[in-house]
Amino acid sequence: MLSSSLNFGAMIPALPYILEGVIVTLKFTLISISCGLPLAVLLAVFKVGNVAPLKIFANAYTSIFRGTPLLVQLALIFNAVPHLTGYNISAFEAGVITFSLNSAAYASEVIRGGIQSIDIGQWEAGHALGLSRSQTFYHVIMPLAIRTILPNLVNEFINLLKESALVGTIGEADLLYRTRVVAAEKFLYFEPFLIAAAIYYIMVIIISFCAKRLEKNLSYA
Repeated sequence: MLSSSLNFGAMIPALPYILEGVIVTLKFTLISISCGLPLAVLLAVFKVGNVAPLKIFANAYTSIFRGTPLLVQLALIFNAVPHLTGYNISAFEAGVITFSLNSAAYASEVIRGGIQSIDIGQWEAGHALGLSRSQTFYHVIMPLAIRTILPNLVNEFINLLKESALVGTIGEADLLYRTRVVAAEKFLYFEPFLIAAAIYYIMVIIISFCAKRLEKNLSYA
């Protein structure tokens, strides 16, 4: 009885439009993580370093972005930038800035934990080889830490992909935004949202598979 009330056939003409949103979602996610990850590494270095002002700044930055809702951050940047600077920021730009800054806060804690999990003997080994502290960090500590933090960084990447659906609230035509448009036009809600959920799930599965392959390769390195 339930299956007879479903109309997936009506969704076929709308699939190209919905699938265009996948490109927007992936582009948005990849740019955000590419911008946020270097900042996360920098913040993590500040946190484990000995320069008090930088450590305070990094901890305060993380506290602010972890302590306020992502949707509020997105709305603030999208609405405040034009008001303060006169620059008419696009929804895509506002989303990338917000998600880059937000993901940097979370990823920096992951990286910090990974760095601090490395045995102090590795630092001593680097010094024994005549390496400076910075050389030891980049050539000894970070390669070891990457193996530890990779699963958590992948989780952060997956969370970023899923949370990217929020950019639709400021008008960016991502996957979920286009799904809502189709649902409203066709007066169908179960079918389009089920398709969107399946697409998100497939993207997450692909990311998880690639991450496991990378972890396996690193374990043999």
